[in-house]
Order: sequence, then C-alpha cells, then structure tokens
Amino acid sequence: MNHYYTNDPDLAHDEHSFDFELGGHSLRFTSDNGVFSKHTVDFGSRVLIATILAEELPTGPILDVGTGYGPIGLALAKHFPDRQVTMSDVNERALALAQRNATDNDISNVTIVESSMYDQIDGQFGVIVTNPPIRAGKTIVSGILAGAAEHLLPHGQLYAVIQKKQGAPSALKLMKTIYQDASIVKKEHGYYILKATK
Repeated sequence: MNHYYTNDPDLAHDEHSFDFELGGHSLRFTSDNGVFSKHTVDFGSRVLIATILAEELPTGPILDVGTGYGPIGLALAKHFPDRQVTMSDVNERALALAQRNATDNDISNVTIVESSMYDQIDGQFGVIVTNPPIRAGKTIVSGILAGAAEHLLPHGQLYAVIQKKQGAPSALKLMKTIYQDASIVKKEHGYYILKATK
C-alpha cells in the first residue's frame, strides 16, 4: 500500500490542479496520487501558515520539513521574498510537484531537497516549520520535533501543527524537555499549533 511519506515511483499518476489563497496570495498548486491532501490545502497547514504569519519571527532562513507538494513552504517564500526557504521531503513525487509549483507561481527563493528528517539538511535556520507525517509513526514525528534543535540558530523557532487526538499534548511534553520554551500558540477545531524556541 502506498503512503504519502514513502516513495512509490510506480504509482499511477492522476494530477489535480487548483488555486488557493494563502497569506493573502493566490497560489496555483498541482498535486497527484501518492501525496498528502491531494485535492486541497489541508486545514492544519492553513492554520499553521496563518499562525506563523501573525508571529514575530526571528531572522534567518526557513526550513519546511515534510513539505509535500509545497503549500507551507511556498506560502512562506511568497510572503517573505527576501528569505531563503528550504523545503524537504522523503517523497520524490511530492518534491517534483513542489518544484513545479514553485516555478508555476514564480517563486525563486526556495531550495527543494530530498531528505529523511534532517539527514540531507545542511546549515541552520531561524525558523523550522512542519506539518509532520502523523501516519509515519511517533518515532518519525518525535524525530522531526527533537531533531530541529540541531538545525535552529540561537533563539530560532520551531512551529508544528498536530491534532490533539493525534498526539499534540505528548508532542508538547517532548518539546518542553528539549527547548528553552515550548507552548501552544493556537488551537482551532482540534488542531494545535506548537511553538518552541531554542
């Protein structure tokens, strides 16, 4: 069975394109079979983007871990044209779509990287964002949340969206053991936006 957090190059294609407004910008996305939330930008990502754009962010480049076809990373890159945004995922099909969506939306301040968690990520970032692949399991999700610490600049921030019923309280507990500060900055329809500061 195919999962959006794995690679399956043999999966049949069924592309879908749609327009969506994120952060005050109208963006055009193409998605396909084998990627997360194929038909629309999922609610959790929308809440995460809106919350981040309302925050006072530290300076430095941005990393989107588990970018999928790119809605979070591209929305942030569009909103912050002077910042470099790295978008990573383990799913090659999703990354190809993210690159295509960046091109179609004339967004050039992005770097798209195939990486399992942080194994191909170089450098440090002012902000790391993630809508983690919950179905990949707690080990992966915890690895993304904990591993961000090594890749944040001093006083850098991690933002994650997780549903309460899918482990947000335990994720927050983990973050509090690793970071200088960790809290829930937004709750909406069962989705929690967690924020941690290095």
